[in-house]
Amino acid sequence: MVPTALLVTALLFFAVNGLLGSPAAMMLGQDASPQTIAELDAEYGFDQPLIVQYVRWLGEALRGDLGRSYTTRQSVAQAVGNSLPVTIELAVWSILLATSLAIVLNTIPTARRLITRTTAVVNVVGITVPNFMLGISLIFLFSVELGWLPTTGWAPWSDGVITHLRHIIMPVLTLSSYYFGVFSIVYRAELHAVTRQMFIRVAQAKGLGEWRVAFRHAMPNAILPVITFVGISAGQLTGGAVVTETIFSMPGIGRLFVRSIETHDFPTMLAVGMLIVVSVVLMNLLADIAYTIANPQIRFDP
Repeated sequence: MVPTALLVTALLFFAVNGLLGSPAAMMLGQDASPQTIAELDAEYGFDQPLIVQYVRWLGEALRGDLGRSYTTRQSVAQAVGNSLPVTIELAVWSILLATSLAIVLNTIPTARRLITRTTAVVNVVGITVPNFMLGISLIFLFSVELGWLPTTGWAPWSDGVITHLRHIIMPVLTLSSYYFGVFSIVYRAELHAVTRQMFIRVAQAKGLGEWRVAFRHAMPNAILPVITFVGISAGQLTGGAVVTETIFSMPGIGRLFVRSIETHDFPTMLAVGMLIVVSVVLMNLLADIAYTIANPQIRFDP
């Protein structure tokens, strides 16, 4: 984890500084004089070599100091801390909904034939329809036409459970639709291969019921690829729910990242980028650990 995170954050730091140019010039604008830009470069240390700037930035980041926003002068750590809970909750609900439905609906033996066509249609819709189109469609249907849910915005838990859930239902459905399609396709393909293996036939020959064979023997072996996708997706969702958060005006990491790009706010961009990298690496580690829980046969005994 550590070498991967260091390598990717270094590439991120050098790419941001190399592609966007001098942060001082971006902050001051095109009308700034070279002398003013040079003074600001010296004040913030932008005139030093990139490797020196990276080591200093990384050291401060490891101590929890992510700097201050160039535009709002607010602490970047505070801005990230205010936005992160919104994105985490959205990601957790979306991943849980997509994973549980994809596994359960495709594992139930008695209903598999009845839901195959339905899930196939939902898979195609979830994968092919862009998030912004699906989100706008849900707003039009449930907010404009039916008036059941608020169009946009965010309500904390302190405003009441019902109010909070009414604001988060459509964003969760929008974000989970794609992952439900992906998880279903991956899981069904693996489940189809697993059910053709000899140990499944032996379990059936022993007289075990369909439900026990499906959930006790087939599912733990077919779920491993889904765990991999869940780990990657959960890490990406930490900063990847940009479109969904923008459509529904949610004050999460995605919107924070978009604003930092629009205003060329280097510290915020780097902080969110580092957060995404660490999240993806951490979730991959948790996915590896989850393998041993789902399937004891692959546990490592030192």
